[in-house]
Amino acid sequence: MSLLVLEHLHKAFGSLVVTKDVNLSIARGERHVLIGPNGAGKTSLVHQITGQLRPSSGTISLGGQDITGASPERICQLGVGRTFQKNNLFRSLSVRENVRLAVQARQGGWYQALRGVGVRKAQWTRADEILGQIGLVEGPDRVVSSLSYGEQRQLEIAVSLAAEPQLLLLDEPTSGMSPAETDGMIALVRSLPKSLALLIIEHDMKVVFSLADRITVLYYGEVLASGSQQEIQGNPKVREVYLGGKH
Repeated sequence: MSLLVLEHLHKAFGSLVVTKDVNLSIARGERHVLIGPNGAGKTSLVHQITGQLRPSSGTISLGGQDITGASPERICQLGVGRTFQKNNLFRSLSVRENVRLAVQARQGGWYQALRGVGVRKAQWTRADEILGQIGLVEGPDRVVSSLSYGEQRQLEIAVSLAAEPQLLLLDEPTSGMSPAETDGMIALVRSLPKSLALLIIEHDMKVVFSLADRITVLYYGEVLASGSQQEIQGNPKVREVYLGGKH
């Protein structure tokens, strides 16, 4: 059974069509990578999945439940996490505090925080578990603004994992990274729980072919092709408009 299903998804701003009759499904635990030239509609598609944009028509379902047009908060509660091209971390707080606040939000926000010292201690414990999971155990009390760019992207994934998602959307997780940082991010994504489904927007083809179980190619808002790595590499239309051309 598919975890995420998009059916005939369409989004237009007046005469500008950014998503055109998109059909897409992602299985539980699948690593699915979304590629396409700049302006292909990748981020607009993700915005619709996470509730930042309401589709003009079509449906989005998560685990068999229709979430079309639901609020971002509701979609997050149902199990969809997300990172952005530019992170949304609290730069003046520590690494641990950023993750603990995300754990607190998952458990009920400020109301939960008032329930006693034991609850707060459990939140710190959970935050440390997540930091260990992603390999950010060195200096957890460091202020976020002192972290390297690559470490900040790692922390953003940790914050997303605190919401205990079924599906995690990664928007260009290696953008702006050095080759060494990119290799580190590939290793981190590979290490995420196999039960967690991923939808990854990515331009770096090394990253794409290192992570993808399946690849979907968007072109001017439409699905040009979707399939395995071998099917995408062998598709003449994909080679013409993306793999063999200008990005």
